[in-house]
Amino acid sequence: MYSIKKVRIHPTLDFAAEELKKYLRMMMPECGEIEITTCPEAKEGFRLGLLEDFGLSVSEVEDPLLDDVVHIETDEKGGILAGSNPRSVLFAVYRYLRLNGCRWLYPGVDGDFVPMKEIAPQSYHRKASHRFRGHCNEGAESQSCMLETIDFYAKQELNVYMLEFFIPFGYYDHYYSHTKNEHNRVPEPVSPEQVLQWKRWCEAEIKKRGLMFHDMGHGWTAEPFGMTNRSDYVPEESRKYLALLKGKRELYRGKANWTNLCYSDAFVRSTMADAVVDYAEKHANVDYLHVWLADLDKNHCECENCRVKRPSDWYMLIMNEIDEKLSAKGLNTRVVFIAYVDTQFPPVEFTITNPERFSLLYAPISRSYCSSVNEDTVLPEPKPFLYNAWETPRTAEESMALLCEWKKLWKGPCFSYEYHFWHHSRRDPGGIYIARRIYEDIRGLKAFGIDGYVEDGSQRSFFPNGFAIYVYAETLLNRDVLWEDLVEDYFSHIYGEDWKSAYSLLERIGNAFDYEFMAAKKSVDRTVSSYYDPERVARIDAVHDMAAEERGLAQKHLAMPTRPQTVSWRLLLRHAEYCDLISDIMVAKAGGRNFKAVELAEKFSKEFGKYEVEIERYYDHYLAMVTVGYLVKNPKGTIFY
Repeated sequence: MYSIKKVRIHPTLDFAAEELKKYLRMMMPECGEIEITTCPEAKEGFRLGLLEDFGLSVSEVEDPLLDDVVHIETDEKGGILAGSNPRSVLFAVYRYLRLNGCRWLYPGVDGDFVPMKEIAPQSYHRKASHRFRGHCNEGAESQSCMLETIDFYAKQELNVYMLEFFIPFGYYDHYYSHTKNEHNRVPEPVSPEQVLQWKRWCEAEIKKRGLMFHDMGHGWTAEPFGMTNRSDYVPEESRKYLALLKGKRELYRGKANWTNLCYSDAFVRSTMADAVVDYAEKHANVDYLHVWLADLDKNHCECENCRVKRPSDWYMLIMNEIDEKLSAKGLNTRVVFIAYVDTQFPPVEFTITNPERFSLLYAPISRSYCSSVNEDTVLPEPKPFLYNAWETPRTAEESMALLCEWKKLWKGPCFSYEYHFWHHSRRDPGGIYIARRIYEDIRGLKAFGIDGYVEDGSQRSFFPNGFAIYVYAETLLNRDVLWEDLVEDYFSHIYGEDWKSAYSLLERIGNAFDYEFMAAKKSVDRTVSSYYDPERVARIDAVHDMAAEERGLAQKHLAMPTRPQTVSWRLLLRHAEYCDLISDIMVAKAGGRNFKAVELAEKFSKEFGKYEVEIERYYDHYLAMVTVGYLVKNPKGTIFY
């Protein structure tokens, strides 16, 4: 009865057709075989192709690589599923299935909500509000997790996937060595060669879905000079190229990835540029190549030649040399430069000479997530630049003030590299606050000429649920979507009829912890700790009652009509225990019992770490322990645990 016709040949359309067939057969188990063919002149069945294949307007499309437009016009037997580019056709398939009741609520098969029902006619047309909608690897990642999230993010119509580093060994090593959970899991280390193979596998899966592949970032200050990002040694022939700090040229804090170079040295700039060009030439599958400097701040070379210019000025010279060498090779590689730590402060002497090749990435790593900016925000005066001594911007407003200085010089594309799903999300045990912050942050992007996000965060950001990811994807697609609609749609699908009880409980848990307190903004005496507030003890201790309520509610829903609902309530059962353990730590911190908090952090690691295998698709124990480490540090900043 049903047929699928591809009106043009393209690997992503092949995949889109197979996905449509799979889910239609799941929805209608007795619909019979669905034939897939290529037929440019097709007039019946489901027709998959680009907008122009059907004579549809492309006036909205400024850049086919970047602009995602989805068009759906179907009846009971089929119809048009079209997009502005091949991945948008895949997105049209997923959106059509969503309109017919499907949802993808978590990565993996346990997150698929597929109703059994007859398909209904659908009409839909939308251009995504933002061009860049993506995620970058972070935390502790397994290969199975990576493959599932690539698939999952495409189903959320996120169009960017970034893989950081030449070889992202550290992220994989955290997982396979079971860093911070060795007492519960036996380490099973993998080699850099294995990780490189896995990266290439991920790249193939990214391309199969037509997603924009963003690559690299940090590493250009290490690899071209005989080091890896994790190197703790320096080849003697490269030592003279390291940044001079306090009279010495050595690795900053003992790691190559954290170490800047002597950028006034023309050989250093040329070597970096050559490495970028060589990489671009060998990796034609890269859509955007990120070229960043070292991964720590206030550590730029203090030699007499380097100090006469801002780091961003030397950075612009490197970018321009990269452009010249790429052009000489006839390579159209798109390059991303970053406003990050020292380069948050814009150049004063040099600018990009060929803006057509470049995009600016705004990465406000030091901002808090206690506020958002929008068109009504009055920004403060930007912090002044002082060589290796500038004051770190701590708020969204202070960070945005620096970006506005950049925007006076840079009129080209700009998108943001954000950190909601890094340790910040773990500071909100209920998960509702951080989702709301994401919503407000995205709604404010247009006011500052920012065309989307790539999130630096764990691929396992689904504990206690995936609401924040859902909000992220849907709001980037449609910045005018209503918060209330997002809440009802996601929570009703993951919890069923009692979804309001679950939502209310998670909101109360989050309020009891108080994100601003968890973000170290409300201590009454920082000489004791960043979390000292004896009057708050009873409020946090009340989380135990809420956890008991959560446990009781979850136990009533352990066998649900759909697999995602069963998974969701069982996650709440574990989440209740998580909240008990975290609240114990924070009660100790609020009461000034810092060393007791350290004991409780150890207890948390051992007792909750034993559940990692059970819930690892959703929960990143390594990143949770990184966050706990921040929570129990002493007043001088030393990590106790």
